[in-house]
Amino acid sequence: MSRVRTRPTRGETREKLFQAAAEVFEEQGIGGASIEAIAVAAGLTRGAFYSNFADKDELIIAMLEDHVDRSIAHHRELLAQHRTPEDFIAALGVSDRNRRDPLGRAPLLHIELILFAARSEKRRPELAKRLRARRALVAEILSGVGLGDPVQGSAMLLALEDGFRLHRLIDPASTPADSFVRSIRELQKLRAAKN
Repeated sequence: MSRVRTRPTRGETREKLFQAAAEVFEEQGIGGASIEAIAVAAGLTRGAFYSNFADKDELIIAMLEDHVDRSIAHHRELLAQHRTPEDFIAALGVSDRNRRDPLGRAPLLHIELILFAARSEKRRPELAKRLRARRALVAEILSGVGLGDPVQGSAMLLALEDGFRLHRLIDPASTPADSFVRSIRELQKLRAAKN
């Protein structure tokens, strides 16, 4: 007879803490969020928190690693299935539409993480490492397109994405959730018209 598992696995506990921390950070800011509030939001004890993370900083770094790893894996999967830039952009648009408002609340967490890194010199290299990983992936995608310098292009596209996130926070009525993908399509049209 097999035993029925009553406790969540370590991975499940970490996922609950990631989700709860994201919600609490968005509502209270990273500085205002307590470990107690995160544990309560996750439906866990402080002991469960501390059995997974030494402190809030360690949780944040783990969240960043998890987010970037998932994002890169998702985009690599799309790239493997959609080799042309046009197909990739179309798939990215569908992927974003299938997510719950990709530019909705997520920008609050994104900005909180940027502010966290900016205020913590010792943690800044961690965020910079994640940013470089995102840039490298976008540069890899752009290198097959022949649009000039893929490194500069990746920095430009990520800045454009961040800009739309900020605009969506301030003025969601005039900044649709798919603004970034729409802009990439417009850039493609400009490129095609130039050629």
